[in-house]
Amino acid sequence: MVTAFAPASVGNVAVGFDLLGHVIAGVGDRVTARPCARPGVHITSVRGVETRIPHEVERNTAGAAARSLLLRAQAPFGVELELDKGIALGSGMGGSAASAVAAVVAVNALLAQPLSAHELYVHALDGEEAATGARPGDNVGPMLLGGLVLATRERLVRIPVPEGLWCALVHPHCVVETKAAREVLRGAYALSEFVAQSEHLALVLAGCHQNDRSLVRAGLADVLIEPRRAALVPGFAAVKGAALDCGALGASISGAGPSVFAWCDDELQAQRCARAMQTAFAGAGLGSDAYTSPVAAPAAHVVAYT
Repeated sequence: MVTAFAPASVGNVAVGFDLLGHVIAGVGDRVTARPCARPGVHITSVRGVETRIPHEVERNTAGAAARSLLLRAQAPFGVELELDKGIALGSGMGGSAASAVAAVVAVNALLAQPLSAHELYVHALDGEEAATGARPGDNVGPMLLGGLVLATRERLVRIPVPEGLWCALVHPHCVVETKAAREVLRGAYALSEFVAQSEHLALVLAGCHQNDRSLVRAGLADVLIEPRRAALVPGFAAVKGAALDCGALGASISGAGPSVFAWCDDELQAQRCARAMQTAFAGAGLGSDAYTSPVAAPAAHVVAYT
């Protein structure tokens, strides 16, 4: 029996829609995998902050991901899965991806010839597709590798980050469904918007590789997706403004929202930003939960093996 933990994540990181993400230490999902004589995957229980998750394997991100991996490995056994949800769905914190990643990490540990984290990527994406109908890797990728990751359709690239860089992430007590957040992106875009967004992504990546925070600060601004999703997050403008007033390098919507993240120079600044962002959400009538974490936080991993 193997239990694996997968951390929460910040998707998109403002400038890398469906491509760039990083993990958040401390909060996440756990999946326990137990081999059984029955073939296939079986969801036996779902506990934690989210219990409305379907038990049907094809509709469950953990189940779909585990089934994909078992088929690839041609495993001579089936698997029973128990999910302990630490991340609410519709939070913008990678809740569906965390279940998929924790499942493949747990099941992988049961195999006679375990796969590498890079090889697990496609199977975790199969799980993510079960939840959203799409295969974005910006949450799955960093969960598998840790830290900041560029996740393309076929590969994962770990991106170095300036030493001591921290993130403040605040989750307001409301829900934004991923499918609804994608709907608002329909419509025409100006070529100039794509050029500006590409410039910002290039600045952030260059700043990370060169350990130059001034480049990161210059680039960490979403001109493409954020303007179309901001109305889905109550009080977003005030929350973002509160983070920037505290000196954050940049702030934006995490994933599809409603969580909002800010990149900060150090842990103390991240804590100040988190408090200020919570105060701003309170001004919009919303309670919230705050998390602070190094951007270069650890990947998903096995926490128990018996």
